[in-house]
Amino acid sequence: MLRKIIVTVFIFVCFILQCSVFSNLAFAGIIPNLMIILTSSFGFMRGEEEGLLIGFVCGLLCDVFSGDFLGFYALIMMYIGYLNGKFSRIFYPEDIKLPLALIVVSDISYGVLCYSLLFLLRGRLNFPYYFTRVILPEALYTIVITMFLYPLILTVNQKLEAKEKRSAQKFV
Repeated sequence: MLRKIIVTVFIFVCFILQCSVFSNLAFAGIIPNLMIILTSSFGFMRGEEEGLLIGFVCGLLCDVFSGDFLGFYALIMMYIGYLNGKFSRIFYPEDIKLPLALIVVSDISYGVLCYSLLFLLRGRLNFPYYFTRVILPEALYTIVITMFLYPLILTVNQKLEAKEKRSAQKFV
């Protein structure tokens, strides 16, 4: 129960930070995608199911507050969380290279999917411009913020796992 409360608080705090604080700290109109950081991090830390669920909640928040279609971002984030959860078997907390690589790939994939489904189907065929002016700068900004946010997420997750392990041993 404690894990659900803390993850929910993480999601809402990151969403509020993304919509308010980082909107004011935008570089050339680009803000980091904190929802991708959360979805990817919890996906490869906790597995496919939790990544899928957190991705759905993060995407649904984005849909409700800024999306044109209800469920569009939720579906994309669910896939991102699920695919990152596939890497939970090779996740080591002390190695930061895998999380950084997965978050960059997730953010670029998110940008390419959004471009393909929102712009390309409307006949806007200027992908190189969109890639160099939106997708790559957002990925870079997201990775810089990941350097600060990921250790916090990792520490909280490790403490929650230790607490869950201690409480599970009481019943054995």
